[in-house]
Amino acid sequence: MTAHESAAPATRSLISDQELARPGYRAAYFTVLSLTTVLFAAAFLFPLYWMASSALETPREFAAQTPTLVPKSVHLTAYHDAWTQMDIAHFFLNTVWYAAGGWLIQISVDVCAAYALSKLRPVFGKAVFAGMLASLMLPSAALLVPAYLTVSDLPLLHLNLLNTPWALWLPGAANAFNIYVLRRFFDQIPGELLDAAAIDGASRLQTLLRVVLPLSRPVLAVISIFAVVGMWKDFLWPLLVLQDPGKQTLSVALHRLSTSTTQVPPTEMIAGLSIAAVPMIVLFLFFQRHILGGLSAGALKG
Repeated sequence: MTAHESAAPATRSLISDQELARPGYRAAYFTVLSLTTVLFAAAFLFPLYWMASSALETPREFAAQTPTLVPKSVHLTAYHDAWTQMDIAHFFLNTVWYAAGGWLIQISVDVCAAYALSKLRPVFGKAVFAGMLASLMLPSAALLVPAYLTVSDLPLLHLNLLNTPWALWLPGAANAFNIYVLRRFFDQIPGELLDAAAIDGASRLQTLLRVVLPLSRPVLAVISIFAVVGMWKDFLWPLLVLQDPGKQTLSVALHRLSTSTTQVPPTEMIAGLSIAAVPMIVLFLFFQRHILGGLSAGALKG
């Protein structure tokens, strides 16, 4: 055995290489692995397929007692009507605006908070960080009433933020989980880099913008995905603070239309749900590697 082979790290799995080398073990292992993968994939993908294909059916075919896995005939009318008659385009743009603004504010606040707790070491910083982590133990439903009272009458300024984007942006600005992930990453950045930037005359803000943030692209990508997905799929909070139909998000508007007196065909409603799901599916497919890569970045010192 060469020195290179002896230095190569061993592959870790539930079943060792010696057991896989036994007759029949390898075939059984890959059979179980394949079946498990197929079952999990079907459990996640079949609801998406059923939703997208049901919107291609006619209302009569959709209401039939015997469901069909494959539509007998393909009709794109439901998607067109959902986009035009249900005004999905308007609510879609509303949601994009809320998600973009929420992402920008959340990233700005969380990065500054994590950088301060990690590198600036303020007085009572550990107590503040512990309080943030403790807030993760609270159920989100327990915070609805205090948050609603706050945005309906903003302390000191006495402003009513209901039916405004700030009612969505401000409560989610300081996200404890994002701050925790960012702080762990910032802790792994060597202090020598920051000291070198300070010697070159960079201020703390310049050090953050020109040194820390370029090194933090993997974790920033993960935080960005979490922020956008969280704003896009949120339902209960927008339902409470956005009572004006013209300012509602896509999920809230679809719920309102489904319970309104105006009869909406079921295939048209499902088409609206499919349109609402497409952006997050595309976002996941494009950035799925960044999720695990960004969370694991900085976990080990190197």
